[in-house]
Amino acid sequence: MRKISLVFVAAMLLSAGSVFANGPKENDPTQSIKTQVRKLLRGYSMPTSEKDLTATILFTVNKQNEFVVLSVETEDEVLEYFVKSRLNYHKVNSKAISEGRRYTMPIKIVS
Repeated sequence: MRKISLVFVAAMLLSAGSVFANGPKENDPTQSIKTQVRKLLRGYSMPTSEKDLTATILFTVNKQNEFVVLSVETEDEVLEYFVKSRLNYHKVNSKAISEGRRYTMPIKIVS
C-alpha cells in the first residue's frame, strides 16, 4: 500500500511539473518576433494556379533594433524578394530580443 501511494505522489509531482513547464510564456521574445513577422508579411498575393509556398528565413537584429534578413531559402524568387523587402530594416518592437543573435523562422503561404 505504501508503494502505491509513493508512486501516486511521484506521478502527481511529475504531471504538475510538466504543466508548469509547458504553460504560457508571457515574455517570450521569439513569440513576439513571430507575431511581428506575421504582420509584416501580410498581403502576399500569388497566382491561384500555384500550390502552397514555404520558405525558411534566417535573420538577425542589429543595434538599431531592426530586422536584417540574412537568407531566405525557397524555390520561389518572387517570395524571396517579397520577404526581404518587407522585413529588412523594419523596427522590432521588443526589448527582450538580443542583438546579433540569429533567428530561423519557417513560413508557409497558403493559397
